[in-house]
Parts: sequence; C-alpha cells; structure tokens
Amino acid sequence: MTVTRFAPSPTGFIHIGNLRTALFNWMIARKAGGTFILRLDDTDRERSKQEYADGIQEDLEWLGLTWDRIERQSERLDRYHAAADELRAKGRFYEAFETPTELDLKRKKQLNMGRPPVYDRAALALSDDDKAGLRAERDPHWRFLLNQERIEWADGILGDISIDAASVSDPVLIRGDGQVLYTLASVVDDTEMGVTHIVRGSDHVTNTATQIQIIEALGGQQPAFAHHSLLTGPQGEALSKRLGTLSLRDFRAAGIEPMALLSLMARLGSSQPIELRSNHDELIEGFDISQFGSAPTKFDAEDLKPLTARTVAAMPFERVKGEIAALGVPDAIAPQFWDVVHDNIATRADMAEWWTLFRDGGVAVVADEDRDFVAQAFGMLPPWPYDRNTWGAWTGAVKDATGRKGKGLFMPLRLAVTGRARGPEMADVMALLQRAPHL
Repeated sequence: MTVTRFAPSPTGFIHIGNLRTALFNWMIARKAGGTFILRLDDTDRERSKQEYADGIQEDLEWLGLTWDRIERQSERLDRYHAAADELRAKGRFYEAFETPTELDLKRKKQLNMGRPPVYDRAALALSDDDKAGLRAERDPHWRFLLNQERIEWADGILGDISIDAASVSDPVLIRGDGQVLYTLASVVDDTEMGVTHIVRGSDHVTNTATQIQIIEALGGQQPAFAHHSLLTGPQGEALSKRLGTLSLRDFRAAGIEPMALLSLMARLGSSQPIELRSNHDELIEGFDISQFGSAPTKFDAEDLKPLTARTVAAMPFERVKGEIAALGVPDAIAPQFWDVVHDNIATRADMAEWWTLFRDGGVAVVADEDRDFVAQAFGMLPPWPYDRNTWGAWTGAVKDATGRKGKGLFMPLRLAVTGRARGPEMADVMALLQRAPHL
C-alpha cells in the first residue's frame, strides 16, 4: 500500500512552501488509494506550541486535505532512543564533545585552506579516559558514522542522484541536551510507519543521502524520494523573508478560496497548464510528480485573485445561502441577489458591500458637468419599488427629455445611483434596491 506523510513542525503556521509539500504527498496517497499521515514533528519542546499544532490542522481542514491518522513525535521518544541504542550496538553512533564555537573554528579553518567544511571525526580518536574527562565538563552529542561511499537513488523529480558521503559531515542525531533531532526521528517514523513515498523540498537532498544510510543501518526499506523545487517570488527573489505574509491563514483571511489555491499549487512548476479545478478529484486526476521540474518555481500571490473570483462566480446559491442570510438579505430575494452579484465580486466577503448598497443606497458620484443633468433625471424617477423594467423606462424618458444618449446618458446615472463605474446590469441593480436612490 502507498503511504505518504506530511511532517510539519508545530513551531509556526503553515506557509505556501509547506503547502506544496503537503499537497504533493496527499495527492500521491489519494491517487493510489493509500494512506496519508499527518505527523507533527514536535521534539523541539521549547519552540513547539499547541496553538501551532491546532493551526496546522485547521489550515489542512480548510483546504480539504484530510489525513487518515495523526502522529506526534513527542509521544514516540522511546522508539528513537531504542533506535539510538541499536546504532550504538552496531558501531554507527559515537559521542562527540565539540562546542558550537569549536566547530565553527574548525569550519573556518577548513574553508581558509580551501577544503569543504566537513566534520573531521576527531571524536573517534578519543580514548575512554578522554571521554570520561570531557563528560565531566559537558554533555556529549551523538553523531551517526557514515560509510564514506557514494549514496545513490533515483529521484522522482531530479532524476538519478549520487552524493559522495565523504563530502558530508556525520550528522548529529541527538543533541547535548538530549533532544532527538529531525534526521533520526524522521527515519525511525518513516520506517516503522511504512512510508513508501516521500516528497519534500530540494533543500533536503543532503538530508536524504544521510537518511538513506541510517535507514539501511536500522534494517528499513528505502522509500521512493522526490525533491520538488523551492518557490521564489515573482521576480525570482527568495521567499524566505516574505513567508510571514504568505501563511495559509493570511490567504484565508484575504478571502482566497481553497480550490483556487489548490488549483494553482497542484500544477505550478510542472509541464501541465494551471487550470481551475472544481473539486479534489479533478486535482488528483492527471497529477504526475515526474512532470515537475527542478528549476526554482516562481510564485505570485496575485495569481490567486482571478482564480478565486472564478471559483466564487461558479458557486451555486446553496453553497453561499447561509452567508447571504447572515448579511440580512431577505429570503425572498436571496437567490436573485446571488445571481446579480456573483460575477461582480472578487471574494465572498465582497457580497457585504453590494448588499449595503442595495439596502441603503449608494453614495452618489456626480461630476460637476453632469450635476444639472443628474438632478433633472432624478426628478423623473418613478416611485419605488422598482423591477427590471424600471431602468429602461427611466433612461428612455430621460433620453427623450434631455437628448443625451449612450455613455453620456448611462454612466452619469450609474455613478449617481451606485457610486461605482462598474457592476451588474443596472436593470438588475434597480430591481434589488430596497429604497429609492437619492443625491
């Protein structure tokens, strides 16, 4: 069975980059009829917060990316320590005692000598007495001993990958304070949970190389890996400084529709065109991870606005009936109200402005040169209530009385009635007005 996972750290809210990873893994599982696991990587006790864990689940539910089960790494610490013991027994786990300052000095020295900043494995040369003396001064951290050979795999996006393990530092798996780090916890979880496919950002390629050796050392089965490109801004700029404004909850607050967001992210960076989808099944149909490229992918939040407007315009009345009722629109005219406004709003929240206009009347906008004309025209308004014939009858009478026609006739009256240069057909507007317009 196909098993995938999305493993965010509850140290912040999901941003657009996280969504790409979550969506790809979700679609792979759903397309294969497999299992999608939400795994909260919450071993960092200081930074992990329940509000973020709740927020992650709320954002995924908003998008309809449901999971089959949820796991929390904080509840699996015994499994990671058991794995650490197994690695120790196999001679693949060793204590190291360098402080961050000492490691930084080593890296700088290597760089100055034109060498790659790879850990020199000095800790392996320590005697038992040396280790005992150092333990009295500081807590050790634990490193995984890499076999210095080439690590190879067929990546679902990047193609064949080959990394020389000698060019990579032995990864720290447990910190001096005892915290189990991502690299070990992730391998143990993926192995024990039977994860078959892992899609994540290309910044994890080196992590994947080391994790493959850890998987093998623990007797696990290597999953299929795919590393998607990282997102940039519309001009190719790094998104890292803007992620605070690109969280999913920010998009939700701005009125962006879930299917607009999913439609864009499900194909962005692939050879397939971006098309608005109406449901999750359409998203999954035709999805193929191999059709995504390795080049950085440009993301422009502005692209979500027209997709959202089209999503809203296609919604049936029943979908928005409750929201319309909450605005105070009478049930008798609610379907008519939606028919009139759905093509003239960017988000569902924009319905409120139109209802305010229909209920209270617009704020008239009258140019100086049209002031006398508009005053004369308003003096010819028939008594309220109006219907769809009112606009034609009124403008026809004004045309006969003033000689105005075309844009010179219609635009000043539209602006005077609604305060807007654009909007629904004025015949429909007049029929929905709850009172006579006034200057």
